[in-house]
Amino acid sequence: MNALIRLLGYARPYRARLVSALAAMVLYGAASAGVAALIKPVFDQVLPTGQQLGLVAIAILAIYFLKGVGAYLSSYLMTDVGQRVVRDLRRVLFGHILGQSAAFFGTQTTGRLMSRLTNDVGQVQQAVSETIGDLTRESLSLVGYAGLLFYYDARLALVCLTGAPIIVYPLVRLGQRVRRTTRRSQESLERLSHAAGEAFAGHRIVKAFGAEARETRHFEQASDQLYRTNMKVTSALSVLPPLMEFIGGVAFVAALWYGSQEIASGRLTTGAFAAFMAALFLMYGPAKKLSRVNANLQQAIAAAERIFEMLDTHTEVHERPDARPLPPVRERVEFRDVGFAYGGSDGPPALRHVSFTVHAGQVLAIVGRSGAGKTTLANLIPRFYDVTSGAILLDGHDVRDVTLASLRGQVDLVTQEIVLFDDTVAANIAYGRPDAPRADVVTAARAAHAHDFIQALPEGYDTVIGERGQRLSGGQRQRIAIARALLRRSPLLILDEATSALDTESERLVQAALANLMRDRTSLVIAHRLSTVRQADRILVLDDGRIAESGTHAELLAAGGVYAKLYAFQLQEDAPVGEREGAAGLPGADGDAVARPGVPAMGGRS
Repeated sequence: MNALIRLLGYARPYRARLVSALAAMVLYGAASAGVAALIKPVFDQVLPTGQQLGLVAIAILAIYFLKGVGAYLSSYLMTDVGQRVVRDLRRVLFGHILGQSAAFFGTQTTGRLMSRLTNDVGQVQQAVSETIGDLTRESLSLVGYAGLLFYYDARLALVCLTGAPIIVYPLVRLGQRVRRTTRRSQESLERLSHAAGEAFAGHRIVKAFGAEARETRHFEQASDQLYRTNMKVTSALSVLPPLMEFIGGVAFVAALWYGSQEIASGRLTTGAFAAFMAALFLMYGPAKKLSRVNANLQQAIAAAERIFEMLDTHTEVHERPDARPLPPVRERVEFRDVGFAYGGSDGPPALRHVSFTVHAGQVLAIVGRSGAGKTTLANLIPRFYDVTSGAILLDGHDVRDVTLASLRGQVDLVTQEIVLFDDTVAANIAYGRPDAPRADVVTAARAAHAHDFIQALPEGYDTVIGERGQRLSGGQRQRIAIARALLRRSPLLILDEATSALDTESERLVQAALANLMRDRTSLVIAHRLSTVRQADRILVLDDGRIAESGTHAELLAAGGVYAKLYAFQLQEDAPVGEREGAAGLPGADGDAVARPGVPAMGGRS
């Protein structure tokens, strides 16, 4: 019930519509009772004597008209409120999920998050639009019918309604079972969505390894589980209507026996008894619908509980109430004794006592073995995570003291895994500046060496590139991402493995585009290929979350430490098979090493 009350809180801004819907429901309930009430004059006056036929006919038409108006307005207004509530709830939920930290997305599946936004919110929509409206409307009708029963014969009404409390207990137990089963059903639907989404996203790997049958089996297993769970819900929902019909039959027999005696004794007219029986029969429809309404309401509560569980999950990077906009960064980026652990201070440390300073316009390369903490370090600058200890300062401003929008507006990010959207090329380039004129978009594309291939596309800059840019090659996607960063032109640039997994030709073009991107910017370059960072102003070598070494390419080679060993190993890996034995000794103390053919060193200020 807490979930239901909390859900109804989203309808508070639409109180006027709710009040109007309630008035329409009262009209509907009163008109429903009026239909039953008109049966008495029909049997007592119109049929025996033909009197008041016109008046009764007009009254019947008027009551049915009012009942129709009440039904239409209540249904329309409640649906309108429901759609508005769902719109607001979905917007709040989407914004809440999108505002979570990167750690949150590392623990959630896309299928689970999409299920919250679509299936769970859809269940809630039915509750607010239909279920609550039906509950109120049919309850008011029952009240009207019950009032007529007691008006005509209170003792007979008590006899007929004694079975009503018997229904309450199974109704409550049914609701509890439906809620539990609905929750399992939604979880099964999550797994189904996850299985389908994963197979579709990895369709090339699935086909390459001939795993279509295996993925189909996974989907079938999830589908079968969903089927079994839904059938349990159906089984629970199918129990109550037959029970209600039987109890209604008992009430009808009791009313028939008692009413015949009352008519024989003259204490009840035939018309009054007919109206009583009509009201009793008419009560069955709302009562049956209310049993279904209860089940729907329990399903909606189960869905609302899951939604509010997500809304109550907080891993956001919070903005302080007194946060101020960050002025344009013109001087330096400083890490001051920074420590970080995934999962908070109790988790295993990913970074320990990291301190360094990068001055404006410099290129800082961050290298190290896989898992050393390179990407983690870069993710702390735009506050995808918050430091566990220490501080990150931009021109002396702690990043935790400035607004997130002003901070992230000054950081451009280009990663190995390029994220593009199912939109036009122009829209993807202008993602950081949606209002940028087309001339600026073209200029950025030219600087990223992307203009020529864009012009060759079927519709040029207006070509839709598909989900995640699947219609483009890896090098083309990378240059679109570089153009996106060039257009926004933020003072800080983070390149995270921006040229790995590219062929030589693509890498040459991307390197040339990166040289334009890094001009006059403060750049942090995370690189696996050490040959691409030799011209950096400074190189940090991370090892197990600590800075193991720091210096220029030549200084680190001369030191003969971790960097020299990594560099020698990569030269050996890159050398032809017949030359690998001697490759490890190529770099000398003077740092004179040869870059890989056709790959200009990344970094440096042009």
